[in-house]
Amino acid sequence: MARHTVGPRRTDSLRAYVRATRIIGGLSVLVLFGAIALDLANDRFWSRHTLFTGLVASLIVVAVTVAALNEVLERRQRERWSVLAQYALLDFVRTARLVWSGLLELAGLVPDGELGDEALAAGSEAVRDTPRLAAAMDEMLASADEREQLHRLIAELLGHGQEVLGRWADVMVNSATYAEIVDRHVELYSRLYWWGSVLDESEPLQEHLSRPRLSRVSPATQASGPVEDEWLRDNLVAIAQLAESLDRVSFELAMRIVPLDWWTAQLPDRPSTIEDLRS
Repeated sequence: MARHTVGPRRTDSLRAYVRATRIIGGLSVLVLFGAIALDLANDRFWSRHTLFTGLVASLIVVAVTVAALNEVLERRQRERWSVLAQYALLDFVRTARLVWSGLLELAGLVPDGELGDEALAAGSEAVRDTPRLAAAMDEMLASADEREQLHRLIAELLGHGQEVLGRWADVMVNSATYAEIVDRHVELYSRLYWWGSVLDESEPLQEHLSRPRLSRVSPATQASGPVEDEWLRDNLVAIAQLAESLDRVSFELAMRIVPLDWWTAQLPDRPSTIEDLRS
């Protein structure tokens, strides 16, 4: 049997947690219908196996009850603070967008033209184009000035991430619905911290020189030895692509939590004529 590799347990899709209790409930109902069908086909089976019958009945009742109760409680919890959850997710979206768009701009790949959905889509496409993004990162890392800009950008982005986590982590991880997606955002900020510390050690900024020298030893170099530019480039590409993915997925989830139609319904009715407006 395949064993779980060391690391965080995560679903393949961020939507899987919503379906978990429903799957358990559905399987329990299928087992119940199977037991009924078996009883209709052979009514002597259950009477001859009373102990097994009691165990199956108890398991079905427990599974259905737990699944139904979990679903009801989780749904009520989501609905009770859904606007807050959407607000928090949009804050995470904003920070993730700062990460990938900042790296994209520093790499010189920001699409020309006015800001809008088309420019955002073109930027997302540029981030997902791994060979092109990696080549741009190589050019950036070859320039001393741009490496310093990268260092300052990572420090700024990490500050934004820590601020967002400080506001929302305690609230969001209390719900199984949102805990995993928050953990993925934490992974993004952890990557930023990891590689920011590499630059703190190898190319400290002027404001970092006042720190004790040993405090600048990077966890990355401590764990794996000297870091080459190729490895740093690959990780910058991974950070940008993770941030872009979290941007899209978190925004989609936020729009499902509280649909735009609900917000529209909260607006006051618009007067249709000047007479209505005067009245």
